Amino acid sequence: MRKSGILTAVFSLPNEYGIGCFSKEAYDFVDFLSESNQKFWQILPLGPTGYGDSPYQSFSTFAGNPYYIDLQEFIDNGWLSKEECREAYDEYYESDKWYQKASEDERNNYVDYKAQYYARFSLLRRAYERSSIASDEGFAKFVLDEAYWLNDYALYMAIKDDKRGASIYDWEKPLRLREEKAIKKAKKELAPQIGFYKFLQYFFKKQWLSLKKYANEKGVEIIGDIPIYVALDSADTWANPELFIFDEDLRPKGVAGCPPDYFSATGQLWGNPLYDWDVHKKDGYSWWLKRLKKCFELYDVVRIDHFRAFDEYYFIPFGDLTAEFGYWVPGPGYDLFKAIKKELNKPRIIAEDLGFLTPTVLKLVKRTGYPGMKVLEFAFDSAEDNDYLPHNYDKNCVVYTGTHDNDTVKGWCKTLKRVDKANLKVYLDIKNTKNISKDMIKLAESSVADTCIIPIQDVFSLDASARINTPSTLGNNWKWRLLPSFMSGEKRNEAVSYLSNITKTYGRM
Repeated sequence: MRKSGILTAVFSLPNEYGIGCFSKEAYDFVDFLSESNQKFWQILPLGPTGYGDSPYQSFSTFAGNPYYIDLQEFIDNGWLSKEECREAYDEYYESDKWYQKASEDERNNYVDYKAQYYARFSLLRRAYERSSIASDEGFAKFVLDEAYWLNDYALYMAIKDDKRGASIYDWEKPLRLREEKAIKKAKKELAPQIGFYKFLQYFFKKQWLSLKKYANEKGVEIIGDIPIYVALDSADTWANPELFIFDEDLRPKGVAGCPPDYFSATGQLWGNPLYDWDVHKKDGYSWWLKRLKKCFELYDVVRIDHFRAFDEYYFIPFGDLTAEFGYWVPGPGYDLFKAIKKELNKPRIIAEDLGFLTPTVLKLVKRTGYPGMKVLEFAFDSAEDNDYLPHNYDKNCVVYTGTHDNDTVKGWCKTLKRVDKANLKVYLDIKNTKNISKDMIKLAESSVADTCIIPIQDVFSLDASARINTPSTLGNNWKWRLLPSFMSGEKRNEAVSYLSNITKTYGRM
């Protein structure tokens, strides 16, 4: 069945406390999707973010981001007051020079992660201290059911807080190597902090599943996104070092990334630890099966980022400053997906198969049967024939105008070479690029691809200032937010009408 959907990060939704979360605005966004005849809401990874704020570098692959917890539930419970919430943020903003100079639109247009770290976390701690969570049967059941990852994660975060955010590689050796005596001592001394992090995860899951249920009842399914790798400084590596290619001191021998490409002349140095696939294979890929089972509790469909690394992964020697001198190493191949199929029957997975693909990668994607991705911004590069041009698609794929790693269509078009822009206009049969965002959406929706996903920025024809991420850069990513005015009044109504009509025209109702 032909369907379409919208790509929007949770943090990009409007909210009065400076970051999108599981609040009323998220439910309103689901209503917007439903009224627009959109069947999918694709999001970015929901894990707790660390340094750099990237959802692809999380402290845990199993945990959720506390920033997304709606404070209103705690206000309703009497654990916080509205005045306290406003005062906590106002107190922070009084010392924030950027905030003082910014206009209201600028303040609403970008996430201030420092405000979340200082203001929201202080409020969450206050709510925990005042809560009656100890007598909550649902919480007790959650702690028991999620113990396989929650205990290690909560302890890891409690220790990290105690050490003012220090990386596990800066912890004293007994803790870093999880010696029994050191762990027992930490659990006893940090019990309140451990309880706090379990409290946060309980409300994250409770609120997210409530939002997901609402979306499903409205006919909207959630496409979740997971990075193939975990962060080097994470509860995952600390609790399961045997699953990664580490030396005797539990430091990585090599790290992940990708070679020079469209995005970067020196490649991308992600720094994630690499899996020891021989170890995973010996125990039947149990960690991966647990990970995906968790994903399918939270999402209806799962997009796995950097799928090609299952065929071959890029090994960059640890300590290299760029990704130029890495080399390819065989991955687990179909053996992993054979185990996944056996355990999960027919999981709905999207393979992020972008970039240069070898025949073996193409063979792996085809054998799994998972739909791959087609990105229109990659289609017009002066090549006579390009796999991303719609006339080369088969039905089993997901087409995007762009992804979180691309510029918006409007921003992208301004940077095109003259010859590429000429090819674009010929292919689209247009005289100018004045309405390029709508023209590209029409191209995506009209393609034979079973699924079409459009970033919300392109729906509203926004320029490069609305870009989510520029790969291989730091400081200005993962911040863009949708202004409240886009989700109300005339702009919202126009978008609903436009999306409804185009999905009807091209049979994606």
